[in-house]
Amino acid sequence: MKRNGGKILMQQLANHGVKRIFMVPGESYLPCIDALNDFKQIDPIVCRQESGAAYMAEAYGKLTGEPGICFVTRGPGATNASIGVHTAFQDSTPMILFVGQVGGDIYDKEAFQEIDYVSMFSKVAKWVVQINKTERIPEYISRAFHIATSGRPGPVVIALPEDTLWGEADVADIAKYVPVKSYPHPQDLDRLQSLIENAEKPLLVVGGSRWSEEAVQNIQDFADKFQLPVTCSWRRLECFNHHHPNFAGHMGWGMSESLRQNIKDADLVIALGTRLGEETTEIYTAIESPTPNQKLVHIHPSPSELNSVFDTEMSIATSVKDFATAAATLSPTKTLTRENWVKKLRDEHLETLKPLPSNGELSLDNLSAQMNELLPEDFCITVGAGNYALYPHRYIQFNGLTSSLAPTVGSMGYGLPAAISCKLEHPEKTVVCYAGDGCFQMNLQELGVALQYNLGIVVLVFNNGIWGTIRSHQEREFPGRTIALDFVNPSFTTLCESYEGYGEVVDKTEDFKAAFERALAFANEHNRPALLEIRYDSNNIAPGETLMEIREQSLGAHKA
Repeated sequence: MKRNGGKILMQQLANHGVKRIFMVPGESYLPCIDALNDFKQIDPIVCRQESGAAYMAEAYGKLTGEPGICFVTRGPGATNASIGVHTAFQDSTPMILFVGQVGGDIYDKEAFQEIDYVSMFSKVAKWVVQINKTERIPEYISRAFHIATSGRPGPVVIALPEDTLWGEADVADIAKYVPVKSYPHPQDLDRLQSLIENAEKPLLVVGGSRWSEEAVQNIQDFADKFQLPVTCSWRRLECFNHHHPNFAGHMGWGMSESLRQNIKDADLVIALGTRLGEETTEIYTAIESPTPNQKLVHIHPSPSELNSVFDTEMSIATSVKDFATAAATLSPTKTLTRENWVKKLRDEHLETLKPLPSNGELSLDNLSAQMNELLPEDFCITVGAGNYALYPHRYIQFNGLTSSLAPTVGSMGYGLPAAISCKLEHPEKTVVCYAGDGCFQMNLQELGVALQYNLGIVVLVFNNGIWGTIRSHQEREFPGRTIALDFVNPSFTTLCESYEGYGEVVDKTEDFKAAFERALAFANEHNRPALLEIRYDSNNIAPGETLMEIREQSLGAHKA
């Protein structure tokens, strides 16, 4: 039976198990939109701007390990969505972006909103393709799912010319994709076990994407059996339970000085899933490139990532899940005596959870530390980018695979769309978005999605009236010569109320607990967003650090 391209495409998505797509409708892919009428199992989430839609799809990919699906129109829709594609690329998140395209009869004439998407996205996507024949849609969609989830996961971009979507074809559908397994070789496991058992100060670093609950549990058991302290890589706080006695903190921006030194003192580092990028390694100083001071075992799903930046003692190309399954079969062959090493790192990490002193009537340190008592067991914290994110990542004890969503690419405006995506996927979960005042305003329009789909999320907007992170950089490089940083904010509480939500200002530490409880109660009762505007002294730029201290240190260095 002949079907148009839109119906063929939606049938493939249904076959591959897609249950939700994030979109901003556009005339360039009308047959796809029409086909949604025939596929009620696919829930279209209508977003307010393409960057929000792309972020939601990316967050879905993080939460589920399955490709997040996003549909946008040609030209401006694609350029707006590109930030989500770049996020998925650097965060190794499976995602498929469908972009409308002009028809083949006018292609390559710089038609209205025409862009060569293969050229545009080639450096920020795993694969970019334009489907020029209707009958090849099933083939390309199947390939897209396999590419997005295989090796190092990432985004795929598919351009959909109008004549491909309007055209008809009698073509067979393709069944749901099946990820390829990549178990480590038994000899590699034997060698790894020998390295671990002969090390005095080993350290396991976990990160990357497409974990599962079973993989998390298997790795926790593995760390227990082999007495391995565990750290999470940059913004991968969900990969290991922070309450576990082997957890020793997170690497990257905001890493404690004690952990930094312990990493340097380790004689064996096992990196699982993580690329060990610039942020995780603090510009390749905690673990030096190309030749680390520690023996390095690098376990990563993409062979191209292995030995490309670091000279390793051993490399294993396998997925996190497949390695975790194999690791569960291992048991020590001799008695290990590293309890003191594990305890040292754990005790030093616990010291970092004590709130540091700060100036002013509101302490961001105390506020985030309080969250451990205020949050139920099933929660998710989302952030975008900015110094405000240092506080939840330092103090909140993340406890599971979906307890944190944070972009390793450091893109602003991510937190609110990610919170929406999480609440859609896990309506029973308490979802809290941390957002700086600048970060929040990059995608605040997506509050309309929270209203439309009855999502009771809580948003904490940290209002200091400046681009704080950039101010800290200016003070460090050009002390006392800050410029182009201040802005005037709207009433964030009134803004949320206009979306039928709850708003309240908090400017004292002692007022936060009751205010948060009111906000959460409103969100849960009314299924509407609740927003707390947190006003604080902009001099408090990071845990234990002020802007004036940065300035004075920089001035002293310049004089020297």
